Amino acid sequence: MLIYLSKRLAMMVPLLIGITFISFAIMHLAPGSPTDMATDLNPKMSAIAKERLTKLYGLDQPMHIQYWNWLKRLSVLDFGQSFAPDGRPVLEKILNRLPVTVTINLLSLFLILVVAVPLGVYSATRRGSFFDQASTVLVFIGFATPTFWLALLCMILFGVNLGWLPISGIKSLAHDQMGLWAQLWDYGRHLFLPVVLSAFGGLAGMSRYMRANMLEVVRQDYITTARAKGLSERVVIYRHAMRNALMPVVTILGLSVPGLIGGSVIFESIFAIPGLGKLFYDGVMARDYPLVMGGLVIGAVLTLVGNLLADLGYAAVDPRVRHEA
Repeated sequence: MLIYLSKRLAMMVPLLIGITFISFAIMHLAPGSPTDMATDLNPKMSAIAKERLTKLYGLDQPMHIQYWNWLKRLSVLDFGQSFAPDGRPVLEKILNRLPVTVTINLLSLFLILVVAVPLGVYSATRRGSFFDQASTVLVFIGFATPTFWLALLCMILFGVNLGWLPISGIKSLAHDQMGLWAQLWDYGRHLFLPVVLSAFGGLAGMSRYMRANMLEVVRQDYITTARAKGLSERVVIYRHAMRNALMPVVTILGLSVPGLIGGSVIFESIFAIPGLGKLFYDGVMARDYPLVMGGLVIGAVLTLVGNLLADLGYAAVDPRVRHEA
């Protein structure tokens, strides 16, 4: 197992380099320049000042030289300085926003796993029942409902009309003057809507995947044999069938990690949450190359780590994978 893990970790390095090279090239092919934001809207900015600014950012060098210089800084975890007026280090900006986005996404993944897996198993074991039909209708409604539109409706209902939940930020203005439990309650009220809405689409898809996998597994011969041996239905379903049905779900969960980071742009913009998604979106709009590349590296690492976690999850669920590894 350790040899298998070491091989997978070694393969991640060239993959990461390839992803960053393609991303760097595509980003530089996009129209616009970081200097446009500071020069085009300033009538007092001369062509000489624009040229100096371009040279200061290193944009006058060939693209492969720029990439090589950036890659050397990345090897020591130096993401460079942001092109924004504040000029702060990119890594500092990312680390400031990272806890908020990671917290929301981990809570969303936990909610998806806790709700979707039992829902899919229960629907599969009671195929054709009223519960199965009702959950199918609700799932298709969940697929068809735009989450940003649902978020606006929830903000109007629970935040404006009922006044139960806050609709922006992650804490109240008087948060620092509260006690510990009051602060936790304040965080919970602010994060409730973003977490639930972020998990809404994943709940629909994951429950259907789990139901389909369970329906396929319960028709296998070894399930019939387990029942013929006199095992209880609970043991057959949750010990024999569910472990094999979880394997595709493990893959989907692993690959959903980077997708949640990308999807957080919508919710962080709607709820005015200072997270990574909003930070990277602002960086793209401002052509902040170091900040955008920092975000792409984070996304690439999350994708590779998600694949690795999916493979390790396979090994944990299926003993055959462990023996082959």
